[in-house]
Amino acid sequence: ERSHIIHPLAPVWDASSRTLILGTMPSPASRAAGFYYMHAQNRFWPVLAAVFGDTLLFANNDERHDEAVAERRALILRHHLALWDVLAGCDITGADDASIRNPVPNDFSEILAGSDISRVYCTGKTSYRYYMRLCLPETGIDAVCLPSTSAANRGRWPLADLIRAYGVIAE
Repeated sequence: ERSHIIHPLAPVWDASSRTLILGTMPSPASRAAGFYYMHAQNRFWPVLAAVFGDTLLFANNDERHDEAVAERRALILRHHLALWDVLAGCDITGADDASIRNPVPNDFSEILAGSDISRVYCTGKTSYRYYMRLCLPETGIDAVCLPSTSAANRGRWPLADLIRAYGVIAE
């Protein structure tokens, strides 16, 4: 069943952020956890840690949730990244991006004015498509489409290939 979702998570960024990474909309697991890419099978955090040579001490579904979130937030900021989603709201069925209707874009003006963002990466084709259509006219920063780190993408993108693809973020 499709639900109307208003994005519940604040963006992660600071004045030294130079690269913005955008998903589409937090999954039900991420909304429940109160942080990005927290589904136990999503590979976003292991991929990003590998790209930067970092080690994650806590799993996405670890009982030490607060430490897992703090370590992921620190990883983003330490590497001058910003993390958010393209959409501020939409109608969606579960975590199925293909089911999205009535998309409303986030307003990136505060992040762009308060940081040095010059590069944008989208984590999957849906976030890329919505960014290019709804956000590019406002931001003026072209985006690069990276493969989705979702468990649904495991068959098409083995972990080593994801790490190579995401390596452009560290360049």
